[in-house]
Amino acid sequence: MTASAGPTRPAARRGPARPSPQAVFGTRAVLVPVKSFADAKTRLGDVMGDAERRALVQEMAERVLAAAAPLPVAVVCDDRTVATWARQRGALVIWEPGRGLNGAVEAGVERLGEMGVEHVTVAHGDLPMAAGIGSLEAFDGVTLVPDRHGNGTNVIRLPVGCGFRFSYGPGSFERHRRECARLGVPVQILHAPALAHDVDWPDDLAWTP
Repeated sequence: MTASAGPTRPAARRGPARPSPQAVFGTRAVLVPVKSFADAKTRLGDVMGDAERRALVQEMAERVLAAAAPLPVAVVCDDRTVATWARQRGALVIWEPGRGLNGAVEAGVERLGEMGVEHVTVAHGDLPMAAGIGSLEAFDGVTLVPDRHGNGTNVIRLPVGCGFRFSYGPGSFERHRRECARLGVPVQILHAPALAHDVDWPDDLAWTP
């Protein structure tokens, strides 16, 4: 006689499936490179203690993430504390250790492109007055937002896959303009006071929120 198989157990109930990053990221997104809070802005050490400096760095980065609305945000980083902070704020973490700023941003843009994003806005995390990052006017070419000195590049909006080479550091604004010329893509220069003020030196700490 064949043994009974016993009662059939009901299938375990599963919660709603989490959407994949590919599902929640549309054709436009914001990418924010964020350095370790403990190691960022050490030039400010002459005028503030380490705890105050770390708090300022994190506060500025949070403002930038908030200014990315309504677009989804990805944070490219190589620090576990930053990665945890970013996930807690609903950002996708793109982990790129040892790449440096330019390499990390290029890898982040490439990753977002693989997810179907067509236009990426790269915004630095040290903009204390940041606003409107996620609502920059659509443009087929590259939008460059220089710092208030016309030296650095605080925000770049570009089409993914155009071959743009990032060249951050002193004088980056002019290098990025030349990069657009090399690629033969149209460039739009946007002078936005809310995005022009970044913080690198003690003198930069004077701003009007």
